[in-house]
Formats: sequence, C-alpha cells, structure tokens
Amino acid sequence: MTVTVHHLNYSRSLRVLWMLEELGLDYTVREWQRDENFRAPDEARSVHPLGRFPMVAVDGVVLAESGAILEYFAEREGKLGPASDAEKLEYRFFLHYAEGSVMPPLLVQLILNKLRAAPMPFFVRPVARGIAGKLQESYSGPALELHLGFMERTLAGREYFAGEHFSMADIQMFYPVEAGLSRGGGAFPNMTRWRDRVCARAAYQRAEARGGKAVPAG
Repeated sequence: MTVTVHHLNYSRSLRVLWMLEELGLDYTVREWQRDENFRAPDEARSVHPLGRFPMVAVDGVVLAESGAILEYFAEREGKLGPASDAEKLEYRFFLHYAEGSVMPPLLVQLILNKLRAAPMPFFVRPVARGIAGKLQESYSGPALELHLGFMERTLAGREYFAGEHFSMADIQMFYPVEAGLSRGGGAFPNMTRWRDRVCARAAYQRAEARGGKAVPAG
C-alpha cells in the first residue's frame, strides 16, 4: 500500500498523520502552505475537486473528509475502531459530531474574534464590534456553551470519547477540543486532562513533529 498525505499547515490534516503513526503505516507527506489570507491554495483542487484538507492518496485513489478517511483506515487495518459493541454507537457518534455539530460554531467564533481584532477605520469599529457581539450573543456563545459543556460532561465519566479505549473517535475530536479550549472562554478540566493525555502519546508527538501544530497560537 502506497500512502501520500496532502498536508496543509495549521490544519485538521494533522489527524491523518497522527492516525498513520498510531497504525504504524509508512507514508509520504506532500506539504502545502496557507496563503497570506490563511486560505488553502487553489492548486489543491488538482488533487481533489474540493481542494479541502485532509486529502490522502491510497494506491492512487484520493480520499477526502477526515471522518471518512479515519473510518476507511480503521476498517482496512482492523485497528482503532470501537473496542466493544457498547462503544460502537458512541464511536460512530463522535466521528460525525466533531465536524457536523461542534466545528460550525467554533468557526463562527474564530471569525468573530478576527473581526474584532481586524484593523479598520475608527468610525467603523463600533459597528463591526456591535455586529460581532450580537452574533456571539445570539449564536456562537450559546452554541459553544452547549457543545463544550456536553464534551466536558462526557469526559467526566470516561477516559476517552467512545469509552475506556483510545480510538479514531479521539483523533477526530482532537481539533474541536483544542479549538474549544482556545476559544471557549471557560475552564474545562476534563477536556484539558483528555487533551494532555492524548498529546502524550508517542504517535501524536511524532505526527506533530512532522506536520506542526493543528491550531496556531492564539
């Protein structure tokens, strides 16, 4: 099996590097850099029509969408899936919950934070900050309170997201946890302990050393 990971700096494609390190599979990395606007380069569409990272070429076939990629490798290798029938539903839920439910309000909050900090004429600043405040009050604030509270309570009763065993669900949930701790505006001791636990894994450290951090500072 020949595996090539198309990896964008400061992106969720770090998940794929981590997964491959956990599985002990050989792979090569094609590095891509964000542009001055922190966007993925348009040339990435030559790999996949969407040009969205992560993208993985397996024996010449390009896979996209992190949840689908993780599921594919878990099934192919017979590893890092649910450890029992009791964990199966939780495993599947968190594989899809990460991008389907948690990331949208986290992305909106990131945009609002950037809007508040963006340089602009003084007479525009109160209007822009007022709009950002209203959006946070009506959408991103309540949504993050709901989702981060749910994640925090989930980890109060178990070691990992699917149960007592590390799985692809934890790799998929890493980015929402990391972004949530950065943007959530609160104390989340269970999420912090989980993050520290998985970051101590040798496979994660190898992936970060090769691909850089998933979330830029700040």
